[in-house]
Amino acid sequence: MADRGFRAVVPNITSDPETGIGRWTDTQVAAAIREGRRPDGSLIGPPMPIDVYRHISDRDLAAIVTYLRTVPPVRHAVIEPSTYPFPLASHGPPAARVPDPPQDDPVARGAYLAGPLAHCTDCHTPPLANEQRDWSRTGAGGVPFEGPWGVVVSRNITPDREHGIGGWTDEQIIRALLQGVSADGRRLAPPMSGRTSVWAQLSQRDLSDLVAYLRSLPPQRP
Repeated sequence: MADRGFRAVVPNITSDPETGIGRWTDTQVAAAIREGRRPDGSLIGPPMPIDVYRHISDRDLAAIVTYLRTVPPVRHAVIEPSTYPFPLASHGPPAARVPDPPQDDPVARGAYLAGPLAHCTDCHTPPLANEQRDWSRTGAGGVPFEGPWGVVVSRNITPDREHGIGGWTDEQIIRALLQGVSADGRRLAPPMSGRTSVWAQLSQRDLSDLVAYLRSLPPQRP
């Protein structure tokens, strides 16, 4: 993945012991996800969204590690390193304990879904020079994604009526997620349009809570 001045080469995360993560301990896999640190101490760079993954709950983190252990081993050595035009910085000390989000608060639960789990906020929040996100403008968009489709810039998903999705109905927001269709009927561009099968796994409650969270964001303008 070449994007915004760096080149990220994704590693093998199957359970192969030679070329994947089969010899990593559960603790080491968890540290890579939530702390951005490999067993050898080296840092994991973007696009791995460690800033939001740091807030994955302990229970969900354990479930992710359990799932990765079930992925059949594939022997595939990834030799080419990722390259960055800026130094990688530590994401901070290890998280001591991260509880599940409150289940009786739709906005808080939606924030958890949109952040640590689905990392919508990572893709739709403007980057700073070092690829950290400008969280004072959460949801304002402006992140370029380069791929076979060309360059696509993530849009503003805050409630601003002119520049965001403030004029969209709840049903139109959910349709965009599940069908990849904008409020005006246009097909969403990749990579968003390629994730409809992922969003389709969300429950109706998940979708409602996501919408509640998006409605709660401060409107942002360019």
